[in-house]
Amino acid sequence: MHQGACDRATGRQLPLARNLGMNQQVGSCSIPCNLCGGKEIAILSNRSRSGKPLQTVICRACGLVWSDPRPYEPRQFYEEAYRLSYKQTYSPRLNHVLRAGKVALSRFEKIAQLLSSRKAVLDVGSGGGEFAYLLHALGHAVNGVEPNRGYADHSIREYGLTVQVGFVQDAVFLPESFDVVTIWHVLEHTEDPGRVLALLRSWLKVDGTLVVEVPNIESTCQAPKSTFHEAHLYNFNVVSLRRLAKKHGMHEARHLISRDGGNITMFLTRAQPSLEEPYKAAIPGNYEWVSRIVREHSDLRRHLTPLPYVRPWQRLYRSLMERRETSGAISGKALLDRLYSHPLKNYSVRQ
Repeated sequence: MHQGACDRATGRQLPLARNLGMNQQVGSCSIPCNLCGGKEIAILSNRSRSGKPLQTVICRACGLVWSDPRPYEPRQFYEEAYRLSYKQTYSPRLNHVLRAGKVALSRFEKIAQLLSSRKAVLDVGSGGGEFAYLLHALGHAVNGVEPNRGYADHSIREYGLTVQVGFVQDAVFLPESFDVVTIWHVLEHTEDPGRVLALLRSWLKVDGTLVVEVPNIESTCQAPKSTFHEAHLYNFNVVSLRRLAKKHGMHEARHLISRDGGNITMFLTRAQPSLEEPYKAAIPGNYEWVSRIVREHSDLRRHLTPLPYVRPWQRLYRSLMERRETSGAISGKALLDRLYSHPLKNYSVRQ
């Protein structure tokens, strides 16, 4: 594992910050900033939430945060190891289906105003297919893209969905094919999020909407040691996500922050390229702002909030409810049909 950023002026290795509370080491990066192209960085952390080595850096010009060097070969990881690493299974179990189905309902609530009439929808990173199946059941024309073969095959077999198995960068769709494109907690996993945004823009109709949800680097709802982990190659706040979207021809219509501050949901529309002056990607003050939040996020501060005491009980309650709700279910589809029956009854799509 690479142990520090290389100072290209001297060729020497720079020491890593040993934890999030230390003063950040300044140097140059091996991976240029995806937003502004800058190479001057500070090191935010050298450990992942699992305790393994993971160097996380922040751009001093714009405040974008990423892993440098990459902790794994992304294509192999997401095709083969990601679901096994996080779910310990190659295809979703019933409790995973139930949990994802409830998340799908909450996501639908966020975008319901976009779906009052029948729409062509693309769900990028469709996983086990729970969200795509909900929209399909509501009467929308839905396509999915999913790199993990086990989860993609499950969604095709179980729900009859149309899913391209592979990475979004390799997917094939005609330009301006979709009214709505959703990418829920996927952009932070990609090697080149700017390129992905530009690609999604090309598939979006002129009056369409791209919905992007990512973790919020400003979040303090998690334990400090859990701020960074291997699967998230990039970390955004509202300002850096908005600026990256603008760089690639997207305009922010609005955004939502989750109640606990952990997630950003941004609604983007296609914008005309600016003709006035060259695009300026640097974001004055964002590096200092994000660095201070990460530096000051401590176990002491977190333990002065209800979160560390409430979450264990929430997890226990969820586990007990999942056992009850999956009891007697014979398939993921039957489970989702039961879960979705109420919203399906109360929602109609204009043809």
